[in-house]
Amino acid sequence: MTKWVYKFSQELTDGNKEMKGLLGGKGANLAEMCAMKLNVPAGFTVSTEACLDYYKTDKKLAPEIVSQVKEALSWVESYTGKKFGDINNPLLFSVRSGARASMPGMMDTVLNLGLNDQSVVGMAKLTNNPRFAYDSYRRFIQMYSNVVLGINTSILESNLEDLKEARGVHEDTALSADDLKELVDVYKSVLLEDHGVVFPQDPMEQLWKAIAAVFGSWNNNRAIKYREMNSIPHEWGTAVNVQSMVFGNMGDDCGTGVCFTRDPSTGEKKFFGEYLLNAQGEDVVAGIRTPAPINNDSKNESNKHQKTLEEVMKPTYDELVKTYKTLETHYRDMQDIEFTIENKKLFILQTRNAKRTVVAALKVAVDLVNEKLITPNEALLRIQPEDLNHLLHPRLDPKAAKTIIATGLPASPGAASGQIVFESNEAEEWVKNGKKVLLVRAETSPEDIGGMAAAAGILTARGGMTSHAAVVARGMGKPCIAGCTALVIDAKAKTMIVKGKTYREGDYITFDGASGEIYEGLIPTIKAEITADFAVFMKWADDIRRLKVRANADSPEDAKAAIGFGAQGIGLCRTEHMFFAPERILAVREMIFAENETDRKKALAKLLPFQRADFNGLFREMNGLPVNIRLLDPPLHEFLPHAEKDKSELAAVLGLSMKQINERNDALHEFNPMLGHRGVRLAVTYPEIYLMQVRAIVEAAIESDKAGITVLPEIMIPLTSELREYSIIKDECKAEIEKVFKEKNHTVKYKMGTMLELPRACIMAGEIATEAEFFSFGTNDLTQTTFGLSRDDAGKFLPVYVARNIYPKDPFVSIDQAGVGFLMKHAIAEGKKTNPGIYAGICGEHGGEPASVEFCHQIGLEYVSCSPFRVPIARLSAAQAALKL
Repeated sequence: MTKWVYKFSQELTDGNKEMKGLLGGKGANLAEMCAMKLNVPAGFTVSTEACLDYYKTDKKLAPEIVSQVKEALSWVESYTGKKFGDINNPLLFSVRSGARASMPGMMDTVLNLGLNDQSVVGMAKLTNNPRFAYDSYRRFIQMYSNVVLGINTSILESNLEDLKEARGVHEDTALSADDLKELVDVYKSVLLEDHGVVFPQDPMEQLWKAIAAVFGSWNNNRAIKYREMNSIPHEWGTAVNVQSMVFGNMGDDCGTGVCFTRDPSTGEKKFFGEYLLNAQGEDVVAGIRTPAPINNDSKNESNKHQKTLEEVMKPTYDELVKTYKTLETHYRDMQDIEFTIENKKLFILQTRNAKRTVVAALKVAVDLVNEKLITPNEALLRIQPEDLNHLLHPRLDPKAAKTIIATGLPASPGAASGQIVFESNEAEEWVKNGKKVLLVRAETSPEDIGGMAAAAGILTARGGMTSHAAVVARGMGKPCIAGCTALVIDAKAKTMIVKGKTYREGDYITFDGASGEIYEGLIPTIKAEITADFAVFMKWADDIRRLKVRANADSPEDAKAAIGFGAQGIGLCRTEHMFFAPERILAVREMIFAENETDRKKALAKLLPFQRADFNGLFREMNGLPVNIRLLDPPLHEFLPHAEKDKSELAAVLGLSMKQINERNDALHEFNPMLGHRGVRLAVTYPEIYLMQVRAIVEAAIESDKAGITVLPEIMIPLTSELREYSIIKDECKAEIEKVFKEKNHTVKYKMGTMLELPRACIMAGEIATEAEFFSFGTNDLTQTTFGLSRDDAGKFLPVYVARNIYPKDPFVSIDQAGVGFLMKHAIAEGKKTNPGIYAGICGEHGGEPASVEFCHQIGLEYVSCSPFRVPIARLSAAQAALKL
């Protein structure tokens, strides 16, 4: 019989931390902590397999699952000495989701399950605390109505606010037992009168529906979007954790909190967290009340006057310190811990590897290695390569004039500026229209995930450092300020009032997520600085990787930036990018309009000094590193003027009529230029173009060599599809190079190869390799020609293909390993057969995408090449690829 349900307690546990696939992260860690004999409330986990079965059986719980849940429930009753549904000593449960990968706030939770009109009376008598009992009941009705019944509970929340206003209080905790009893009646009336729902009184009905609701939340919109954003497979499913309740809302010797074993923003080794007295866990995360610091290290401007947990409950705090140290040592990673204190007794409700900024992740990884808790290789596998992107965010220029309008909590570092938007869906729409926005909310909820992802930064008026906005923003690498109480936000009016001044939707502001400061208008930024931890970490990556990482760079400035990011050469210099400068474009157009070879050569002679200077700059920056230069690739019509003003200017310079200009434009027009007169085909028709370019390359190489610079030029002929085609152009180029050597009485070493960007070139690679010294896969065009897709137009339908799982990923983002990858592997294998010394790299945008880099490592490429700012990502990806094999 399949085991669907797994028990956990200090005396007995069925699982462990290695069972995340089956129990989810939360369930596996609850089991592990029980095995460690930590004080964890007993319960049971319904497995992810049960979730998948639930969907297979038309959203019904199989009889075996029902039976095992009942048996586990009976076991918890026996363990706790309480009875589920009992009116005198009721056993209550929390019902929480728990996927294999952490998805904070994306799925659903219900607390205090099991309460009804009778048991709430019994609980009030048992605890001699009616206020606590009815506070728990009103919370349960509110959460159950939202999560299980699917009702928008904003009306219930407004009833609570109305009651507080009527009583003249600001905090929920100031309401009396009678107030809360009245609120429970109001809630039930609203459900009945407005929604036709009688709140269920049968605890077993509550439990079955709550389990089904949590399973159902796996496929709610925000969870689906989160998985898509974080590449979490949809087929994993979620577990359900049913855990006996402990109560932080019984009075002032009770509380709840969240803590981190290190600072999640900076990675600094200090215990950090927040708590609330007389509260339940959702209060801290939701930002309903401003939480207090657990210790002095956790103080900030918002909570610095509140008493710390260390001051209020020193013995309990000391036990929490001992527990966090135990957990961090055991898991060998920074932990995010949820706890509840009931009558000064500490209970641990959850631990997980903490979400953190990439700055913090690097520091924690390096520190844990130094502390001998993990090895450098383990550290390398703990950071997602894409996360390194967040290190490169700009920061505010310290010299720029700034007007601070407010200060909040520095929840996630980084500078952000943009137009104010108050609704998440509008943030997404504005960004689609090319605008840069900041999402400004009273507080965020999981429903805001799309807007948070779209926005450049997030700003909230409420919430603390562990609020939803703070945690999610840090995970995304987004700048965030939380708990800025100076903001008065009216989402309906679309206004934000700060100290009497009104800011409206569309107004510009800037903020610094590292300082918590908000500024008026737009403020200039400067580049991020790479930390010492980054340098140490990347050295570990460089020591382990086999695959070299080059950069795509078309100017000395690009090359210098690439070197700064650790590039090992240039994998693609697109010479056509050099032609668009104002002082050059006229010469290019003059060449295009020339009616004979002599006139074309005259025009090209004007370009030669520019090209030579460009290559000199690249060789200087790349001293001792290879520089791969692609000869002219795009069709000539791309260089022609289209605006009437530009056409008139060209006509005047060339002494031509507008009619002649337009006729030449029309003559060069192509219906499908991607497959037209471009690349090597241009050189076959107009050899003088490539001859000018190779002359410029070699003359620059000779000048640089004489200046003491080590030059390693690689000359690349693009769009080859046939050996004879390549051979003719290669021989003509070599002949020109020999002429330069003789003229200068100086030689340099160089290599000649080709770009493989057509399926036929990959198929015929064995033949082409007999004369080529290297291959470079142009995977952008190779993807287009393999799929028969236009990358300029495919964006209209590719997202649908990915959403419907026709393609696992956008093939322009991540290499199609089955199709394009097959051609690449074939080309390498066939090329090596005829030319064992040939080497290959990749120069499409795929060169900086982690899965593509791993594939390039697997098939034996020599290097990948990507934009300079993605070089660190490629370096780490290459290291991880080496470690995974």
